[in-house]
Amino acid sequence: MGWEQWPPVGAVEVDVVGAYERLVGVGYGYGPAFRGLRRLWRVVGGWCAEVVLPEGLRSSAGSFGVHPALLDAGLHALLPGVGEVVGRSWLPFSWSGVWVGRSGASALRVRLGVGSGDGDSLSVSLSVGDEWDVPVAQVDSLLLRPLNREALLTASAAALDGLFAVEWTELTVDASTDDIAAGPVLGEAPWPGTAPSYPDVAALLRGMDAGAAAPAQAVALATVGDDGPLPVRARRVTSQVLDHLRAWLADERLSGSRLVVLTRGAVGTAPTDLAGAGVWGLVRSAQTEQPDRFVLVDIDDDPRSVAVLPAALATGEPQLLVRAGAVSVPRLSRAATTATGSPTPDWGAGTVLITGATGALGGVLARHLVTEHGVSRLLLLSRRGPDAPGADDLRDELVGLGAAVDIVACDVADREALATVLDAIPDEQPLSAVVHTAGLLDDGLVPNLTPQRLDAVLRTKVDAAWHLHELTRRWDLSAFVVYSSVAGLLGTAGQANYAAGNTFLDALIQHRRAQGLPGTSLAWGLWEQASGLTDHLADVDLKRMARFGLLPLSSPDAMALFDAAQAAAEPALAVTRLDLVGLRARGEQPPPLLRALVQIPRRTADPAADSASLARRLAAAPADRDRILVDLVRSSVAAVLGHADLRDVEVERTFQELGFDSLTAVELRNQLNKATGLRLPTTLVFDHPTPAALAALLREQLAVDEPTEVPVLDDLDRLETMIRSGAWDATTRSEIDDRLRRLLDLHHQRARASAVEADLDSASDEELFALVDKFD
Repeated sequence: MGWEQWPPVGAVEVDVVGAYERLVGVGYGYGPAFRGLRRLWRVVGGWCAEVVLPEGLRSSAGSFGVHPALLDAGLHALLPGVGEVVGRSWLPFSWSGVWVGRSGASALRVRLGVGSGDGDSLSVSLSVGDEWDVPVAQVDSLLLRPLNREALLTASAAALDGLFAVEWTELTVDASTDDIAAGPVLGEAPWPGTAPSYPDVAALLRGMDAGAAAPAQAVALATVGDDGPLPVRARRVTSQVLDHLRAWLADERLSGSRLVVLTRGAVGTAPTDLAGAGVWGLVRSAQTEQPDRFVLVDIDDDPRSVAVLPAALATGEPQLLVRAGAVSVPRLSRAATTATGSPTPDWGAGTVLITGATGALGGVLARHLVTEHGVSRLLLLSRRGPDAPGADDLRDELVGLGAAVDIVACDVADREALATVLDAIPDEQPLSAVVHTAGLLDDGLVPNLTPQRLDAVLRTKVDAAWHLHELTRRWDLSAFVVYSSVAGLLGTAGQANYAAGNTFLDALIQHRRAQGLPGTSLAWGLWEQASGLTDHLADVDLKRMARFGLLPLSSPDAMALFDAAQAAAEPALAVTRLDLVGLRARGEQPPPLLRALVQIPRRTADPAADSASLARRLAAAPADRDRILVDLVRSSVAAVLGHADLRDVEVERTFQELGFDSLTAVELRNQLNKATGLRLPTTLVFDHPTPAALAALLREQLAVDEPTEVPVLDDLDRLETMIRSGAWDATTRSEIDDRLRRLLDLHHQRARASAVEADLDSASDEELFALVDKFD
């Protein structure tokens, strides 16, 4: 298939700089993974293009015959504003005469032949080679159909990618499961049958001191008393659970045990125990920091639910909802943007109150409400009020836009202070809407959190939101919006207190909706706009968020999603851009909450991250064990710090010099636990302060069985030695190269064939329908 010259004789290069930015203006939104077009030439009868995969996806290229992002980029010459074949938008409709040869290419040369079209269809052919012109794929005919630009823009506006809702998906469980023993029961936790009982974790540890064995599992109930105002009860029960978590993590004898934390009515579509809602955010963060150490279960009082608990825990799911014996798990799904029961707010009808209003995000919202929704009166609250930095400039700007603005100093968590401010609202301009954006951070890992640090963060979220809920009941509000965070849904490491406050907000809004009151909780992801909540983030923190699939939102996009959320049927929404392609390309299972959006085929699993695979590699290469373990540590460090290459990690530099903090130390420990199957301590990088020292620890702790015979691996080792020596002529090298390519093709073909059934079992409905469409 190769061309005698690249680019072909007579080719005229077309400038593609800025092409993807121009496409946004005509309704196309390509994420980083699909912006692969690098060069484009016009030739007789079509186009020639060079396309490449972004660096983060190249490791996954071998999992596909042709990586879909590369194939898509090869067709971008057909888009308006890029190649402008006929100035229309085209969509692939049917394929014929498809041949795929070599797999694993991360860069392609594409020859696109454009046939005749009648306005209703267009036929093109593709010849695809890698960067050395080795044949990769051939398509005799790809039939495209036109897409109306207005229809595309309408579809894009309707989809508004960035709004997600939590759905509770029912699981089928084996009710006969009886091999999951409760171990000890802490407090009044329900469990079928009998089990040893202790008042709390401290009592359990005293029992172990007296000779009791460490349990595989213990079950504790988050107990909420009836005394005191709800915010007080919410902070008390969350603090009690924090005590359980810290005590559980403090004793190394429990390092192989898990604690099951039970709540009653704290989550679900209609939570009844708002005081316990914060427990879910708290424990979700603990789960991220300490994988496989904690399980969350929300249970009702139905005897069938207690009976099914062992089977529910046997699923291995970290978060479960049990109602009347049915077991469900939380999964994020795209939210419907057409409401059936929530009218669009009339923002301009009266006074709009915004808390945290002198902060960056509050200011963005205030400007948006005035310029886009005609709000004429704003009541802006913050702790420092008019003394806050930038407050005067914000007031002047809003007044210049035509709004009457009052900026008032008020701690919204202080009920009396808030009541005084609300009582001063004039009757002729009654309160019409509330937006609670205020928040406070005091980040720290769960073992380092204190009740005081927890309490301070919860007051800003829990107390303030509850007071707003109660004290504004006398007005007929058109909107009651709270700014929550995906930290509460995903369980961001190092933010357990902040996550707890935000899961309370989500439950409060569901409670309001159940009472027929307006309410929307927006669990924001990362904003591009700097704010008091993000100023502290370092580059390594942003890279960590990117690995979790969180893409930053521009302020205009955030406000468009804010508006769309008001018309959504769901009361609590995650508002964030998600890099689902990037998550899939990593080949690792995403957080459980995202597993309905990101299906990971077995063929993309990373064998180097599997402890059994590591043991086999070590057993097969006795002379290289130190190098393998050093490279494992360096690659893990590079991943945690966001470096592109393990060579950026010097083995004798201390972790502190490399840029580690307590959060990155925990992340590294978790990665190495997964790769090795060990239970490494939380003090890992402090006790072994360099990558070299850490690799030496792994060498000591990993038991490696010496293989009796590894003929295939021995052959590969000998081949590698020969290749490194380079002791052959060009003809022999070419023959070896050809043979290796054919062997790799055969290997990938067999791997893909064996994975088909597994992929179909794990595929989502969207993926199955897409597969059907390909053969339609």
